[in-house]
Amino acid sequence: MEKEDTKNAKKELREKIWSLMEKNRVARFPLPLKDRIPNFEGSEKAAERVRELGLWLKAKVVFVNPDYAQKKVREYVLKDGKVLVMASPKLKQGFLLVNPEKVKGKEDFASTIKGAFRYGKTVTLNEIPKPDLIVTGCVAVDKDGFRLGKGGGYGDREVNMLREKFGYIPVITTIHETQIVDRVPREEYDVKVDVAVTPTKIIFFRKS
Repeated sequence: MEKEDTKNAKKELREKIWSLMEKNRVARFPLPLKDRIPNFEGSEKAAERVRELGLWLKAKVVFVNPDYAQKKVREYVLKDGKVLVMASPKLKQGFLLVNPEKVKGKEDFASTIKGAFRYGKTVTLNEIPKPDLIVTGCVAVDKDGFRLGKGGGYGDREVNMLREKFGYIPVITTIHETQIVDRVPREEYDVKVDVAVTPTKIIFFRKS
């Protein structure tokens, strides 16, 4: 598939997923979904399931994207005593580092973008500790574990930057079942996830 054809196929798949989630009423605030990582019905349940994973239990530092769908995951990072590393929106202000010891009782607010800026520290890539785990959002994931982002390229860029600096780090995504598709159109920089967690199940993907 030519590069332009791949980009168009990705755009069509994004729009299909956004539309389907809204039509099936599994989309949640903020709406409309277009140009967003979708927040979804049961995102809190998916976040709870992440806490069952061995990858989570062993992790001391967790990197999580700033989107609304993964807000509960960020809160659990702090409640479980782990250091939260978060990308600032569109990486405009680098990364945010939130120490769980400094936000006890305030984890709910500290896990929001505004709260992370208030209670966390703005740092560069060179200043963050090595994450043991990455949790990312997506628009879709296919049966091989390839993810489709919202089109800005930031999700793939964040994962690739971290892996380039620190080596391989496992990646989890939390999604609704509606977001699982047969195949995501692929480009060379696209990231594969190791685990997809939905409100009802945990899916492990084979490493390629």
